[in-house]
This record gives sequence, structure tokens and C-alpha cells, in this order.
Amino acid sequence: MELGSSVSAVRSQRVLVGDIVCPAVIVIKDGKIHQILSNGSSSQDVGCKVLDVGDSLVMPGIVDCHVHVNEPGRTSWEGFWTATRAAAAGGVTTIVDMPLNSIPPTTTLTNFHKKMQEASGKCFVDTAFWGGVIPGNQLELRPMIQAGVAGFKCFLIHSGVDEFPHVTECDLHAAMKQLQGTGSVLLFHAERDIQEGTAESGDPCQYSTFLQSRPDVMEVEAIRMVTELCLQYQVRCHIVHLSSAKPLRLIMEAREAGAPLTVETTHHYLSLCAENIPAGATQFKCCPPIRGSNNREQLWSALKAGQIDMVVSDHSPCTPDLKKLDSGDFTQAWGGISSLQFGLPLFWSSASARGFRLADVVRLLSHKTAQLCGLASRKGSLAPGYDADLVIWDPEREYEVQEQGIQHKNKLTPYLGLTLQGVVRATVLRGQLVYRDGSFCPEPLGKHLLVPQACHAKLK
Repeated sequence: MELGSSVSAVRSQRVLVGDIVCPAVIVIKDGKIHQILSNGSSSQDVGCKVLDVGDSLVMPGIVDCHVHVNEPGRTSWEGFWTATRAAAAGGVTTIVDMPLNSIPPTTTLTNFHKKMQEASGKCFVDTAFWGGVIPGNQLELRPMIQAGVAGFKCFLIHSGVDEFPHVTECDLHAAMKQLQGTGSVLLFHAERDIQEGTAESGDPCQYSTFLQSRPDVMEVEAIRMVTELCLQYQVRCHIVHLSSAKPLRLIMEAREAGAPLTVETTHHYLSLCAENIPAGATQFKCCPPIRGSNNREQLWSALKAGQIDMVVSDHSPCTPDLKKLDSGDFTQAWGGISSLQFGLPLFWSSASARGFRLADVVRLLSHKTAQLCGLASRKGSLAPGYDADLVIWDPEREYEVQEQGIQHKNKLTPYLGLTLQGVVRATVLRGQLVYRDGSFCPEPLGKHLLVPQACHAKLK
């Protein structure tokens, strides 16, 4: 079957239907899942374009709702063409682009239109967009909601780029008043500057020096503020990239008190730990930082207990020079990890060893992420009426991450040379075969996903 062609049906000995893996035929019409037949059912109406994948596993495509594409403005870091090819190669059928580090950032309606224009004709998977909250832009928020942004992100600490300044508590009150009643969601980079213990002293090439400069208390104090605002305004709030397990108690207490609050963690906080980061290995630097192995296991426990809602990549690439590999200085290097292509095998490599099931993968990497950004009526589930977005993969197979297989524009990643469990064989986007065994469809087939305000309202 040619890449880019429409598929009438996908047949496999292993289709994840709900919680059960069974032989099935997924019938596709007009880019949607039409019906799911047991393998013995009559399928004469399926048509001739049946993709038979043997015993490879078929499940909903991954929805990665935390991706920094950086276009326009920083296309030497990444761009829609390379980011979405990497996504397709990783079984990711939907990404949601962050409002920074593009120039201009997605903080006004005009800038949102500029970003969509830049993305046109370059996306190999479907793409939605977050807006941003910065000081003084509160009157832009409702127009951006009406135009279809998935929600908004803000920083409680310097963002790393000057064109996306962080907000004060006063700015947040102004923004949340605008968001009340819309059903939209506000995402928080939840670290706050504190006075004590954060000075970077010691050898800057040792990871421990950087880690000590971003202690857990920075996340705890930021999340304390978020929970109070969430309870006060009853606006949906979401903690991005939780790295510390210490604020989990605050999050649970706020939820019990009625706060509409969700939280994500990332593949790097679940896969990596501070003890194993070599001196000068700045490809491991991100903010908030990768913490110790005990903390990592607490994150896994929280994920299993339902205290953490979803897992994302937080793909945040840059050019190699910004990682300061020549000096190995963690304090000066750009903070961000490239992992968009590897999310599914990264998660499964660790999760399968901890008793997680395939249904958990779909819940944490597809369904909950689609729900967060108002796409759960069409993305993240394998059921009639949903977009026929499928990842076809071999969960038992292992492979080594090698530079020549990386589709990100810049190949630097802490996962280089790592052996992962789970090989993506093919990706189907709205019934079209966009990736198969290292090859891509000739033209980008992804669409822009504008989130209708009604979808936000349903989630209130």
C-alpha cells in the first residue's frame, strides 16, 4: 500500500479495543472509524484497501499536548516539517504546539494567525495550538479562544526567552477573570523564585550544581499559588511537566476541595534520574530539573494511583551550540530535552516493567491529553465516530536510538544509544497512511485543529 493513500480498513491479530487486545478489523470511512469488526466477521463491504499488519498491535495514535515547534522565528531549533515528521515516526498523530519559543509568541490573535500561516502545508500530523498569558495581554484571551486555541500557558518564573515574560499574581487575577465561564484551561510552568538555597555555587559542569539551584520547594510554592487561584476562580488549571513528587499532596488536597486541576509529567522525569547524569552532559538539562531516583519512583507511584493525569514529551529542542557541550556548563546551557519521536517506546520501556498495561498507555498518552485540550470528542480513542488515527507497533521489539533514525532537526538527545522497547511500524492519520517502516507520505497531510468554544464549555 502506497504511503499517503487512504486505507479502507486495518486488520490485525492484536487490536486494543477498550481494555482488551483481540483480533479485529477497523473499518474506516471518510477519515473516521466506521466500525470495529471481530476478525471472523464478514468484511466484504470494507473495500479493497485493507492494511493487514499481522500481529503488530493497533491502538489510538498518541496525542502529545506539550511540544515546542519554535516556528516562526527559531526554525534553526525545530520547525513544523521536522517536528511533525518526528511525531509521525513515533506514532504521534496529534501535537499541540506551545506558544513559545516561536517569534512572535502566540500571545495575541494576530500572532496566532501568523503561526497558523507558518504551519500551513508543513504538518505531517494534526496540530493544535496553545496561546500564552503574559503581563498585560488579558484582553487578547477571549478573541483567541473564539479563534480556536486549545487553552493558554503561563510561566511563574523567567521562561528562558525575553519575548515571553512571566506573570505576577496580579497578572493572573486579570487573566483568570477573563477565562471565567469560558471553559478554557490555563497551563502553568510551576516554579517560583525563592530567596534561599538557589544560588548556583559549585562546579558548573557537575549536574548536582544545577539541580541544587532548582530545589523542590520552587515547585511546591508555585503549585500552592496555583491551587489557591484555581479554587478561587474555578477556572480549569493544569500543571505542566511536574518533576517533583513533593507537591502531590497539595494537588490532591486542592482536588478534594473542588479545584478543577490536572497535572502532567514527562518521559524524561520517568525515564531518567539525577544520579546517572554524567559531568558535562548538558543534553540532560531541563527546567524543572530531572531529580533523584527516589523521586522518580514516587512519580511512577502517583501515576499508578491516578494522582498524575497524563504523560507528555515537553519536546524542547535547540541548536547544539546552545547546549554548551564544549564547556559542559550546566548553568549556561539551554534547558530543554528532545524526545517527541521517542515518547511511546520510552514510556512503555519503563511502564511495562512496573505493571502498567497497554490500556494505561492509551489513557495516559492519548485519551487524557486529548481531553485536556478539548479534542476528546474526536481524538485519543479507538471507537466508531472518532478520527481514524492509529499507531501500529510491536511492543515486544527492541531497538537502539541512533542518530541516523532521528527525525528532529537537531539530533542531540539524552536518549542517543539507549535501547528502547517498542518499535513503531506505521502511523495512520484520519485513515491515511502517513508513515511506514522509516518512510513518510510524500506530502504533509496534517490539518490544523481549531478547538470550538463549545468543546471547552463541555469540559467545565
